[in-house]
Amino acid sequence: MNNENQKNQNFIKKIILKDIKNKRVKTVRTRFPPEPNGYLHIGHAKSIFLNFFLAKQFNGTFNLRFDDTNPKKENAHYIKNIIKDVKWLQCNLENNIFYTSSYFEIIYKYAKELIKKGLAYVDQLTKEEIRIYRGTLTSPGINSPYRKQTVKENLLLFKKMKHGHFSEGDACLRAKIDMKSPFIVLRDPVLYRILFSEHHQTKNKWCIYPTYDFAHCISDSLEKITHSICTLEFQDNRKLYEWILKNISISHRAHQYEFSKLKLEYCVLSKRKLKHLVTNKIVSGWDDPRIPTISGLKKRGYTSSSIRTFCEKIGVTKQNHIIELSLLESCIRNDLNLNTSRYMAIINPIKVYISNLEDNYSEILTVPNHPNISSMGTHTTIFSNTIYIDRYDFCENRTQFKKKLKIGNEIRLRHAYTIIAKKIIKDNNDNITEIICTYDKNTLGKNPINKKVSGVIHWIAKKNAIPAKFNLYEKLFILKDPESKEDFLKYINKNSLIIKHGFIESSILNNISEKTYQFEREGYFCVEKNCDSKQKLTFNRIVKLKKNFKNLNK
Repeated sequence: MNNENQKNQNFIKKIILKDIKNKRVKTVRTRFPPEPNGYLHIGHAKSIFLNFFLAKQFNGTFNLRFDDTNPKKENAHYIKNIIKDVKWLQCNLENNIFYTSSYFEIIYKYAKELIKKGLAYVDQLTKEEIRIYRGTLTSPGINSPYRKQTVKENLLLFKKMKHGHFSEGDACLRAKIDMKSPFIVLRDPVLYRILFSEHHQTKNKWCIYPTYDFAHCISDSLEKITHSICTLEFQDNRKLYEWILKNISISHRAHQYEFSKLKLEYCVLSKRKLKHLVTNKIVSGWDDPRIPTISGLKKRGYTSSSIRTFCEKIGVTKQNHIIELSLLESCIRNDLNLNTSRYMAIINPIKVYISNLEDNYSEILTVPNHPNISSMGTHTTIFSNTIYIDRYDFCENRTQFKKKLKIGNEIRLRHAYTIIAKKIIKDNNDNITEIICTYDKNTLGKNPINKKVSGVIHWIAKKNAIPAKFNLYEKLFILKDPESKEDFLKYINKNSLIIKHGFIESSILNNISEKTYQFEREGYFCVEKNCDSKQKLTFNRIVKLKKNFKNLNK
């Protein structure tokens, strides 16, 4: 193995290579186990790619397994969307879709086995009492008075739990480990609780459900997962993971490994906080382009390949740190740059009248779809005496902004002629409504003789303009790390979405199936899903151009 290959290996891949070399593992099996209680986000994408491609690199298998142990928070809608998102990420699932609920009978038998071994008991303390008895990081826990029950008593009580003889919260099954353990997770953790709620898979067959910690390690082992990969917050839980597998008669014992979870600037990735944004209608839904869910990123115009590139760039480590949002933006920008056609769009229009052109004058100009890739072809645009430019590109003050149109200043229209502003027309509120200009007919494709052109601006002829709506997205939060704040809603950016109404070139309609466009000097945009092109096209801004100094939120 050469040095470059060694450099590109993450620590989990090195573990797998060692396991194969030592013959601990023959076939690599990984899994991604989401709870179906919300939509997937970009942090989940990191885990999905890690597990999927590790399995693929070693000709192993990858399972999508729904950790569906809490019917009060889960539903089939989330399951359907999670499957759709994983497939959109280009991770082939084949038939490897599983549910923890499929193993409920087996998990129940293992719970009874622990009871019979004297390693589990039915506790009737309240939830608050259990919390108090468990102790703190600095003080040990206290044994529950129900801990001394006999095996026979516990089996009978557990059976009563199963048959609905207790109300919710009146009883639970706990492991009997060590209430004085320095690891709180080992202080008699709950293995089963009572939930009277219909399950999306098992319906009303069960009223007791295993906890995540109990079901997870058993499900991994039943599926013969070789490397159970999770994020660092489950590091202490590994001790419970191993304790459970050690004390039940299961043939395969999976092994757990932890890596740092993704934290992204100006975003929240806590599913609880994302759900709060959705349910309180702070955003329009789980697919709102301002939140980093897979559905939101897809609606905004991100590609699965750009998300994969981002996950590869941030790597897999055990160090927690916040990733700069600019890295994610550069990944989609680089992805779109090579295959996205360029067009002109006017987001903040102001009318320009070219006085030395006749009213019926029209000239067809041919424009390249990409400045550096001729194979992407061309499209046509119209030049006439009434055009729209961006309001930002005109400056009334002659002493500011050299590269803008202003009275007496000559500037080039992109792909067309140079123009000089002669005068402006204002309304009663002193707002500029029209700019009167002249053009130089000898400047198509060349600069005027003995004159300096200040800059280049984009434009659209009125005859060629189609009305369009533009959704301009900015960061949802004004704080770099809103995740760290319980009062994170205080840091919402009130200007995270600015809606503008302007124009696009009519030739876009000939290539509307492309879906994604670079609007010159404005950024990359995609067509809003389900918008009606017969009424008004809507475009979502995916990302600004790298060197875009314009304030598009004006």
